[in-house]
Amino acid sequence: MKEWLKISCLLCVFGFVREIRPSEPYVTEYLLGPWRNITEDQLTRDVYPVGTYSHLIQLIFVFLITDFLRYKPLIITVGAAGVIIWSMLLWTTSLLSLQILEFFYGTYMAAEVAYYTYIYAKVDKKYYPRVTSHTRAAMFAGKLISGITSQLMINLELMNYRQLNYITLATQILAMLWAFSLPKVKKSLYFHREPHSTEPTLAPAIPKPGEQQEPVAIVEADMVSQQASTQMQSSAGALLWQHFHNAYTNPRVVQWSLWYAIGLAGYLQVTYYMQVLWKVIEPEPQIAWNGAVDAVLTALAALCALAAGYLHTGRLRPRASLLVLSVLSALEGGSVLLCCWTENIYWSYVGFVIFGALYGFTITVASAEVARNLQEDSFGLVFGINTLLALVFQSLLTIIVVSETGFALNPVGQYTVYAFYFIAVSVIYFISVTIEHFWQRSKSTEKLADSME
Repeated sequence: MKEWLKISCLLCVFGFVREIRPSEPYVTEYLLGPWRNITEDQLTRDVYPVGTYSHLIQLIFVFLITDFLRYKPLIITVGAAGVIIWSMLLWTTSLLSLQILEFFYGTYMAAEVAYYTYIYAKVDKKYYPRVTSHTRAAMFAGKLISGITSQLMINLELMNYRQLNYITLATQILAMLWAFSLPKVKKSLYFHREPHSTEPTLAPAIPKPGEQQEPVAIVEADMVSQQASTQMQSSAGALLWQHFHNAYTNPRVVQWSLWYAIGLAGYLQVTYYMQVLWKVIEPEPQIAWNGAVDAVLTALAALCALAAGYLHTGRLRPRASLLVLSVLSALEGGSVLLCCWTENIYWSYVGFVIFGALYGFTITVASAEVARNLQEDSFGLVFGINTLLALVFQSLLTIIVVSETGFALNPVGQYTVYAFYFIAVSVIYFISVTIEHFWQRSKSTEKLADSME
């Protein structure tokens, strides 16, 4: 087997196993069930927001140290955090323990950046499209298996909501152990680059047998080592700034990055509290179909992402692409309204599945457009910054809509806001595209008039 394919397979196994978390579609059912003594209000305002804030804060540090530590330690950390989370879910009961658990959930999500970028440090650039599709497909497959498994276990009454956590804990232990088998990364993009300079470096003279090395030679060796270390750090900082500057002075990168961040923030917020909304619509369901919904949503999102890759080949002009996404964003808002304005749980399921499918398409197009306008080596930096910006938007939504310092809306009110959030974004981008179109048209007319004079 070729080395790049072997590494891809090793990473895919980790991603597949990690995503098998059958307890997740029913985590709200579990936490509000007889196993824990907390209310829906405490869960919404005192527990879940901790995960959002923790994810934001830790992503800042994780993003900086991932390259420095060369990826693998952070991937192991993902597995270890998963073990801690589901151990605490099973064997703790207090509100404080849930808040601590959410802190580790922030670690679990933030350290994902190492998983997504590890492969680019280990394989040749010509294999990037293939390994990216492999790792994404592995994660989708794991999530699909997870949803199907959880629904079967509940429907066949083989397990209750609490017992599903045992399966998740087992998969997280396996993922952590598997992470140790990943090959070490010898070089990275910023802090451990391959030297490009051909200039000779100074080195202390090697003493002849029987001679003692002069103290001056030792001092010179230390100075050379310190200078090399300082130069590496300086060049890493300079390269980071160069990539940042080149990316975010490009108007198209800014335009699509902002779309990416806004869309991701809304998606995270919608999916994070959806189970709470379903609990309000149907407090005591005979059978909660959360697992099946999760499986269908995953399958459709994967298909839509694949369709976006084939349909959006870069032939459309940027304004036309933005116009299409503006319409799709409005439809996302409409699907969220369907989720929260109905009293029928099944219509809410349908709305959520439609939302997930539309998001799978739009985020793929946005990602492709960002990547298309970037320097090749700055993918990790730009997508890391865009994700960080998304978490800032998500935290603001949480503070304004969910927390006591904001409006503290009930679940239906929260999702009404999220729906109009997408609709407002759609309107803003539609207006901006329209203004840009007429401005460019006016500019072209002026040029034509000048040329005719």
